[in-house]
Amino acid sequence: MSGSDIDWEDDDPFEEQREQAESPMRRLIFDYGRPYWFPMIVGLFSSIFARALDLLPALLLAVAIDAVFDEAVFHEQVPLTVLPEAWLPTSDTEQFAFVVIVIAGSFVLGAVFHWLRNWGFNSFSQDVQHDVRTATYDKMQRLDMEFFSNKQTGEMMSVLSNDVNQLERFLNEGMNSATRLIVMVVGITFLLFWLNPQLALVSLAPVPLIAIFTYLFVQKIQPKYAAVRSSVGKVNSRLENNLGGINVIKSSNTEEYESDRVEDVSQNYYDKNWGAIWLRIKFFPGLQVISGIGFVLTFLVGGYWVLMDTAPGPFTGTLETGVFVAFIMYTQQLVWPMAQFGQVINMYQRAEASSERIFGLMDEEGRIEREVDSDALEVRDGSVEYDHVEFGYDDSERIIDDVSFDVDGGETVALVGPTGAGKSTVLKLLLRLYDVDDGSISIDGQDLRDVSLPSLRRSMGYVGQDSFLFYGTVEENITYGTFDADREEIIAAAKAAEAHDFIQNLPDGYDTMVGERGVKLSGGQRQRIAIARAVLKDPDILILDEATSDVDTETEMLIQRSIDDLTENRTTFAIAHRLSTIKDADMILVLEDGQIVERGSHEQLLANGGLYSHLWGVQAGEIDELPQEFIERAQRRQARTEVDLDIDADDD
Repeated sequence: MSGSDIDWEDDDPFEEQREQAESPMRRLIFDYGRPYWFPMIVGLFSSIFARALDLLPALLLAVAIDAVFDEAVFHEQVPLTVLPEAWLPTSDTEQFAFVVIVIAGSFVLGAVFHWLRNWGFNSFSQDVQHDVRTATYDKMQRLDMEFFSNKQTGEMMSVLSNDVNQLERFLNEGMNSATRLIVMVVGITFLLFWLNPQLALVSLAPVPLIAIFTYLFVQKIQPKYAAVRSSVGKVNSRLENNLGGINVIKSSNTEEYESDRVEDVSQNYYDKNWGAIWLRIKFFPGLQVISGIGFVLTFLVGGYWVLMDTAPGPFTGTLETGVFVAFIMYTQQLVWPMAQFGQVINMYQRAEASSERIFGLMDEEGRIEREVDSDALEVRDGSVEYDHVEFGYDDSERIIDDVSFDVDGGETVALVGPTGAGKSTVLKLLLRLYDVDDGSISIDGQDLRDVSLPSLRRSMGYVGQDSFLFYGTVEENITYGTFDADREEIIAAAKAAEAHDFIQNLPDGYDTMVGERGVKLSGGQRQRIAIARAVLKDPDILILDEATSDVDTETEMLIQRSIDDLTENRTTFAIAHRLSTIKDADMILVLEDGQIVERGSHEQLLANGGLYSHLWGVQAGEIDELPQEFIERAQRRQARTEVDLDIDADDD
């Protein structure tokens, strides 16, 4: 599907989560901010005092002008009436020096409060950001596999990175700016009314208009930011997907095609983001113009009042030169916080859009019920029972249909069948990556739904076809999940997996870095390290899903010998397309369309002449001897598989 065919208007992968998030900003501040109240209170009060001190110089300048230059009575000036008269100087020189010292002191003390403010808000925002990110990741990794099958990695990375960073910006810059704005507006309003209530009404006349203008902005910008957050996730998904498949891109010579696809998602982000930017760049200048009206009116009315020494129009009384200067300075100071009000609303809306995605994800409920007080699984013999198990990834189709079988402790059971028969799904249900829809699965008589998940998964070792390795050393990947193992145990596990010899030949042996996803190692080497990891864990039940699919025949023979030792006296489930690797299993289950169509030993199944014998004939090269019915069924299965893949691609 080309990028131009994608409908970008209704494709927010977290829309459902966003809609179910309740009071996300309240939860952010009160639930996650509560442990860090001390730095927040320090930042809040320091911001209040710092901004209050910022207002003092203009007031003292008014005193100096009226008392020193206009020969007004110094101790009768409005800001000085709160001080004892004995503290105030009497001569002009001393009064001037007093004002200079107080102004200088206010700047020094203000700098101290500004430092405390920055420490408080930064500490608070960083701590909350850290807690939110780790809590979101912890919740995300505990969600069902069904959740991950419907989300792309880049989209989830966008929540953990971009969205959490948006919260940090609001908690630091946004709350700091909001506090500063409130203090400045309330403080200046109080001082203006204190100095001259009549002229204050003129200076504050634009405030109602600013409130209406801001309300309209909020209504328009909120849905735009939600669209921007979604588009960021899609950019991340495309980049993550392409970088992860760089080998395929290069080998397929599709660099230009992928560049076009990246350009497409980037253009979508550009369009969504520019829509929000265009609204902002129209809003902020407009807000500044409205705020400036107050300054112009103050200058016009106050200037006339002072120059003409008479009250204009309906006003009464006198206006001192110093008070007029203070009004001009305060009105100019008021213009900036009024314009900043839009910035605060802007940051808040961005943070709210992000918090909806974050807390919507945290509120996500999976199909698997996790009872915190469930009993731990006690594996005695390792017997496993599937009792009329049914399962589907959604309500439209059953993937597993009425599957029943019993496995005695220590037995090896192989699952074979065509692609899409449901083999891997059967074992995912045993790991409880999904819960059954009907029926039950039990280990030693204990229903999997009645035991705790950690105890269940501790008892199992899993080696998959895609042998995922983490970025780190060889040793770190072998010990993953068994972190307390010593070097002797690690080497013994590697030898059992036929991995020790090639590890010794690596540049730094067990300390060699394997690269992202183990890219520095071959597929066979990665599989042997994954097997060594399972050997080291020494599980009660072992699950092998195409565990030797990426190795050559000779290495497979060596690994198979090790696996035989590993599976001895241990309940083992093995999925294999190479039937030669499982022909010695105690029981072979043959699946087709989610049902068990045959079961028995290798010899019994060959003698039956059914699906298993035909699959064996394919691998033995006896294609000409296969019945036409088997070939037609294989063609139908292949066609159905391709349709399913196309649907999955369209969903992506």
